[in-house]
Amino acid sequence: MTEIAATQAQRRAALARLFALADWTLARELTEPFAGTAHHVVRGPETGLVMLRGRMGSTGAAFNFGEATATRCSVRLADKTEGHAYVLGRNGELARRMALCDALLQQPEADMAAFDKIAQQMDEAIAARRSAQAAKVAATKVDFFTVVRGDG
Repeated sequence: MTEIAATQAQRRAALARLFALADWTLARELTEPFAGTAHHVVRGPETGLVMLRGRMGSTGAAFNFGEATATRCSVRLADKTEGHAYVLGRNGELARRMALCDALLQQPEADMAAFDKIAQQMDEAIAARRSAQAAKVAATKVDFFTVVRGDG
């Protein structure tokens, strides 16, 4: 894997954990140190609709499944590095912060340790949320059994 591809994979993984899988309140709290970075909003945040496509069994012909609301944003740092983001929903601040983090992750001196620390905190929060959900579901579990009657 080339260095560029590795960097793109790292950016993709960091942004997915930080914004796609995490709770917005925690993402806002953890990205607060980056929010003050000087940048210019090139586009957006703009909200619109995107078409969702699907395939039957992953191999069939593509069909239009429905529409979803999405927000996009593009920012430019002082050194002309651009960051772009598309997020589901109407959260313009989330799209702006995601675009800003995308631009910062492209910097040669990007502090991957800071992003890794944030991603680790996000992973812990996501795991805690999933285990709480599993416990809530387990509390409502009903065991069904079948009583076999003998021929009498």
